[in-house]
Amino acid sequence: MKNSSGWLGVSTFAAMTLLTACGTAGAGTITTKPSSTDKGPNAFFVRDEFDRQLAQRKVTPQGDPATPWLEAIDPVYVDTAKFAKAGNWRICFSNAGVGNPWRVTGLTTMKAEAKLHPRISSLDVVDAASKDDKQISDISDLLAKHCEALIVSPNTTAALTPAVQKACDSGIPVVVFDRGVDTKCPVTFVHSIGGYAFGATGAEFIVAHVKKGANVLALRILPGVDVLENRWAAAEKIFADAGVNVVGAEFTGGDPAKVKTIVADYIQRFGKLDGVWLDAGATSVAVAEAFEDDGIAVPPITGEDQQDFLDMWQKKHLTAIGPTYPVYMWRTALIAATDILSGKHVPAEWVLPQPVITSDNLGSYLRPGMPPLFYSTCGCQKMPGFPQVWGGK
Repeated sequence: MKNSSGWLGVSTFAAMTLLTACGTAGAGTITTKPSSTDKGPNAFFVRDEFDRQLAQRKVTPQGDPATPWLEAIDPVYVDTAKFAKAGNWRICFSNAGVGNPWRVTGLTTMKAEAKLHPRISSLDVVDAASKDDKQISDISDLLAKHCEALIVSPNTTAALTPAVQKACDSGIPVVVFDRGVDTKCPVTFVHSIGGYAFGATGAEFIVAHVKKGANVLALRILPGVDVLENRWAAAEKIFADAGVNVVGAEFTGGDPAKVKTIVADYIQRFGKLDGVWLDAGATSVAVAEAFEDDGIAVPPITGEDQQDFLDMWQKKHLTAIGPTYPVYMWRTALIAATDILSGKHVPAEWVLPQPVITSDNLGSYLRPGMPPLFYSTCGCQKMPGFPQVWGGK
């Protein structure tokens, strides 16, 4: 989103924390700089962006729904003729890391997408191992390698903004996706609707299935990552407005064993929990197992499109919803780079649809024969090499 503070205002983020964040399942989205008129229970809550994202959930994207990685919500296109390059292209990708299955599925999908473009002579991928300093160094090294285009998935926003600005200043076209940066210079910023939409969708589902005053536990991976903070800010507002009692908001580090311990502790303390909201679905199975271990029915719960959770949901008829952070954005980021190098117009902000998994469409996201940690929003099911390249049978 272009605004007076750039692509992604981070004054609040920087003031709150500069924690080094590992790559998270579904990591990153737009945040904006709060104004004096912003109201909300969370310092990361920005009313205008919250309203925008919730409205975008109802917008019909432009494009073919059969190829959602090519769709765009309310696009404003930019002319890229000056970046057109003859011949074959060396495209470079600075990745925050592959520290979780969402990112593993994404990178596998991007590499498969590269094989569909004969003009890509090489896709050079550098992994920052979820470290800001390494990614800053990586980008500097890539700029010396004469790449025709640079794709960046930033580890953290504030730390990587100067490195991305430096890349833009070198004259190379830059595509940013997943998390954003606080500069307007990238040719396009690729992401799905965003963290507010994700967090609100899950919270609204739980509110619809519990009574006022119900006890709900919120489980978070780690603090200081913009998309996760946006998810929680949205959920916190939805719960507060509905009169739901959030008995705790605990950081889990994405550790299933820790998740089970936390859930068991809260069950013991409160007698029961009426719902569990998660800012990412990687540990949703562990939450459900914690209730089962105590012989208690699993309450309304949120998850994502990770196969182990979808399988449990279907087999045990859970009351659940799956807001997603679609992996197919990894395809879009590479396609955006090829479009730019072809001189085709691209959206300045390429906002992709953000599917929601419900009990009605669950079967279309569950993929038999795929690994438990596979994310089915990859848009990869008809790509050459599927399912074997993604670890399936």
